[in-house]
Amino acid sequence: MMNENLNQMLQEKGIRLSSQRIAIFSYVAKNKNHPTVDDIYCALLPTNPSLSRTTVYNTLKLFSKKGLISIVRIEDDELRYDADTKEHAHFKCISCKRIFDIKEANVHLFAQECKNALPSRFCVQEVRVGVWGKCADCAEKEN
Repeated sequence: MMNENLNQMLQEKGIRLSSQRIAIFSYVAKNKNHPTVDDIYCALLPTNPSLSRTTVYNTLKLFSKKGLISIVRIEDDELRYDADTKEHAHFKCISCKRIFDIKEANVHLFAQECKNALPSRFCVQEVRVGVWGKCADCAEKEN
């Protein structure tokens, strides 16, 4: 993503530009591995020595609130971040721990079925779909 487009996107969402915010968003957008706060912090620290984990966390929280990124909760104790905010599911390999996007899933249909199955006064806020198993690489190594 070009810096001009990135700057414009952040400004359109009412986000004040800073080199750290630009670096954080660029990293999440370029790294499709659903990085954690720690992943982002460790990757950016060498070129951003004044960066703190708190800054990374607060920036990701802001980006999520503004709809620029989504939070991936595929494990109870770990938040990951995704610049792809379109509705999709996630697959986590139980061997290598990588997380993959499942684009072809009709998540909206599944979400609607879940909503329809609930009593009428229930108000669904969010439906998340996570799938666990072994990725192709790990399954092949095992065989």
